Amino acid sequence: MNSITSPYLDSGQESERAAKSDAPILCVDGVGKMFGAHRVLDNVSFQMRTGEVIAIIGPSGSGKSTLLRCINQLEPPTEGRVTIDDMTIEAGHAPSYRELVTLRRRIGMVFQSFNLFPHLSVLRNVSLAQERTMGRSRKQADERSLELLARVGLADKASQYPARCSGGQQQRIAIARALALEPEIMLFDEPTSALDPELGLEVLTVMKELATSGMTMIVVTHEMHFAESVSDRVIIMADGRILEQGESEEVMRRPKTGRAAKFLSAVRDR
Repeated sequence: MNSITSPYLDSGQESERAAKSDAPILCVDGVGKMFGAHRVLDNVSFQMRTGEVIAIIGPSGSGKSTLLRCINQLEPPTEGRVTIDDMTIEAGHAPSYRELVTLRRRIGMVFQSFNLFPHLSVLRNVSLAQERTMGRSRKQADERSLELLARVGLADKASQYPARCSGGQQQRIAIARALALEPEIMLFDEPTSALDPELGLEVLTVMKELATSGMTMIVVTHEMHFAESVSDRVIIMADGRILEQGESEEVMRRPKTGRAAKFLSAVRDR
């Protein structure tokens, strides 16, 4: 893996985000999601501050990924509301196109699959959205893209195509692409689950750099060490509900519910 040369936040304006604010940047209030008669999320509520890193853990099928998709409206919630800064989206009231564009600018997302354009170079994969949604010229977008590719250790891959890159490299390209839109919050949906341990470590290293530099992040993960040592808070979910949430070490080491303790014991002992 190439070295990661510098953290994401490097200007005076951006570094202000490293200081955690008491005012919540995100409020998830009573969010529920039904797929037909099947309830996937049930009354999920939490808040987060600027600069916080929240890890969401729990057994498969507990609604973790659906929660992220409800936050950025890839899946519209059937109950509750999501507030980002001064924008509130209520269940049952479809956001306008302009609201969706604003929301997607504020919230970046990295998926389990990389979702890169195979016919575009790595550089164009990172630059294209900047031109389309931010109005940057191709030169401006490429300059920003090259900066971000350097920061995720992939400056030498700009002219390559995704198929010539490893899975870990493709996931880091996807992270650079999301960061290029300068989001206020980054959502990561099990970004290492499709990677072998060595390639997954490359991605986790980038995510640790982002966390250290003050990026506001929600990470759905099965990486228990990351959850405990990098995140500020942990949310444990099961059956579409939040079982516990609190400071990472407290939740991970001293769970208060039998269901949470059973899950943590299972993932630590295997």
